[in-house]
Amino acid sequence: MNDNTHQLQPSRLWHYFQEICKIPRPSKKEEKIAAYLVDFAKTHLLDFKMDATGNVIIRKPAVPGYENRKGVILQSHMDMVCEKNSETVHDFSRDPILPWIDGEWVKARGTTLGADDGIGIAATLAILEATDIPHGPIEALFTVDEETGLTGAFALEPDQLQGRILINLDSEDEGQLFIGCAGGKDTVATLAFESVSVPSGHIALKANMTGLKGGHSGDDINKGLGNAVKLMNRFLWNAQHSFEIAVASFNAGNLRNAIAREAFALFTVPVENEKALLDYAVTFSREVHEELYITEPGLMFSIERAAIPEYVLDDALQSDILDALYTCPHGVIAMSREIPNFVESSTNLASIRMEDEKILITTSQRSSVESSKKDVADMVACVFYLIDAEVEQSQGYPGWKPNPDSEILRITIDSYRSLFNQEPKVLAIHAGLECGLVGAIYPGMDMVSFGPTIKGAHSPDERLDIKSTVKFWELTLDVLKNIPIQ
Repeated sequence: MNDNTHQLQPSRLWHYFQEICKIPRPSKKEEKIAAYLVDFAKTHLLDFKMDATGNVIIRKPAVPGYENRKGVILQSHMDMVCEKNSETVHDFSRDPILPWIDGEWVKARGTTLGADDGIGIAATLAILEATDIPHGPIEALFTVDEETGLTGAFALEPDQLQGRILINLDSEDEGQLFIGCAGGKDTVATLAFESVSVPSGHIALKANMTGLKGGHSGDDINKGLGNAVKLMNRFLWNAQHSFEIAVASFNAGNLRNAIAREAFALFTVPVENEKALLDYAVTFSREVHEELYITEPGLMFSIERAAIPEYVLDDALQSDILDALYTCPHGVIAMSREIPNFVESSTNLASIRMEDEKILITTSQRSSVESSKKDVADMVACVFYLIDAEVEQSQGYPGWKPNPDSEILRITIDSYRSLFNQEPKVLAIHAGLECGLVGAIYPGMDMVSFGPTIKGAHSPDERLDIKSTVKFWELTLDVLKNIPIQ
């Protein structure tokens, strides 16, 4: 780990986080981190298994005196969201993450940090390695592809896990204990790419939307952040109607579970309309800055001359796409009627991609109410049905119904009070957690989720709070020590 992060305490935890940062682990490409975990198990003479999907389970016996305690599953996911700033040169399939300390935070240089969920993996490995930490039998479950499909959790078999207490180490707000989460579903629209020659008398311009914060489409959906797809589309839609532009390419956003933070569009405009369009671009930039100056102070919008493209979109298709994106909802759809200040349902207009003669629009929906999740997903689908797009919806994943009478919740609350002389908050989360799937496969599994404070997850602004990481470590150890007798 570069800079002085190697000096952080507890040393075992940060040592393993350092190791994990060196290992490429994009979603669906977790082979290297899985091999590292298997080697770890072999080195420490621990029983392990890798299933056909790539999930790794490592088992450690109880330490002397704790053999009669209930078994605990420590669960985290191997993959990370791979996002970088446009000017950052980084190959997530090969290059290490480069963390550094900025005051109270650990950050990465121009990329996501991968503390989601690298810090959960690191804590688990430090516990598995230790000889001085009291605990009963432990199963460490490391799943694959949590970020893009929950593939690992979906593939779990009912006989793989022995314990009936699960601690999910994948939450991002220290002092908050999560006992429920939203379910999710993806809705993806595809259209055939129709193009025509560039109209005569046109010049080419490129529009750039950068500097937005982005963020987690669950945790951050209610924070009033800008969406680069929506903002760039708003500019193009108005420019189409007022200045007769012809769009050649429109690419914005990246991952289904991240709020779009960058957008780029190449288009042509009649030469006689160039000045008026550039004047409008100045007005548009001022307007969006005035609207979003509190939540998006770094927003940047610019226009520059570009080479004439080979083709542009057919007028009718261009109009359909821009109309649909303008109509497509993004953000909070409904707040919970049961839990104060809790988002019940939302949708994220995640990305648009124009490539391989197709236009691909990706959205994701979340809700803690299963019927509402389907309703919002169908609402989004209908937007794209109206322009004759091919629409596919994913299988989705279930939510996790809160159990306020949970034994592991009570233990964790007691530990938090004892350690920090504070009352933790017990909440449900609008983001998805693998607990919903685990609970469906293992009915009656007693679960809680907690973690250190991570801000800006799923964006290059991701940062891990150092002090909260110490508290997260201390809480995990104290909970393990207080697991009751079978």
